[in-house]
Amino acid sequence: MGWMRFITDPPPTPRGVEKKKTEPTTGVYYDTEWARKFPARVIREAGVWGFMKPAVKIFASPRVIGVDRLQEVEGPVVFAANHHSHADTSLMLATLPGHLRRRLVVAAGADYFFPNRLSGALSALFIGAIPIERTKLSKLSIRNATRSIEKGRSLLIFPEGRRSPDGWSREHRPGAAFVAKRMGVPVVPVYLDGTGTILPKGKNWPTRARCAVVFGKPLTALDGEDARQYAKRIQATINELADEFSSGWWEARKKAHAKTTPELDGPEAGAWRRRWSLGPKPGKSQRRSKSAQRWPKL
Repeated sequence: MGWMRFITDPPPTPRGVEKKKTEPTTGVYYDTEWARKFPARVIREAGVWGFMKPAVKIFASPRVIGVDRLQEVEGPVVFAANHHSHADTSLMLATLPGHLRRRLVVAAGADYFFPNRLSGALSALFIGAIPIERTKLSKLSIRNATRSIEKGRSLLIFPEGRRSPDGWSREHRPGAAFVAKRMGVPVVPVYLDGTGTILPKGKNWPTRARCAVVFGKPLTALDGEDARQYAKRIQATINELADEFSSGWWEARKKAHAKTTPELDGPEAGAWRRRWSLGPKPGKSQRRSKSAQRWPKL
């Protein structure tokens, strides 16, 4: 297949001619500004209504809580959500109010979504992605994020950086808090439930399961609060939203007041014990013999 290089590779530099240095155009260097133009926005909105919303309705049947908390939110804001699946982005795009969705960009891993120009173009066009480095808070990542907010766009970030490998959440990195604090915009915490069952890590085809989206009230950085402290407060609020979904608003408020809100990072134990703590998989019988041994709650 060497002949394919004639099509895919740039023309060679003649001998004796100094080769011109070119800037990389993939990964975090990929320029997504073209995807904010009117034709691209129309294609993206058509994809949301023609594909994402129907697919989410079929596979997820999501329950949406707290959308009233976004009525007075005009943007730009930073949406910070827990991350279990690639379905998280589709679920957000399908459930966000239109005035926020149409001005939204998604912070996506530069190494995964922008490894080449074709993948980068598809990611930028259909989900409105911008490249962000997941392993570090680099200047280019900050520039891509802050430039979007400067132009009046809201930003969706998954502060865990990567999808959960076992169903439990990871500790939040300070990227979302840092960008929001630097740009002076609020953070809207979001709890997503059930996407890890629909499309877990390592799977390429979704299965049906019930999902939920819980939007929280916008948060702003406190005086003297640095990015790491802000990130921990955002994570704690997402824990409260998860508890609101599982036990109701009033019970969740009482636990939050008493500082007894369950955390989403799971028990400190081996991989099998962490998976076991999540409970039986949906669809399987959840009945137990009264004499069956029960593990203590951690």
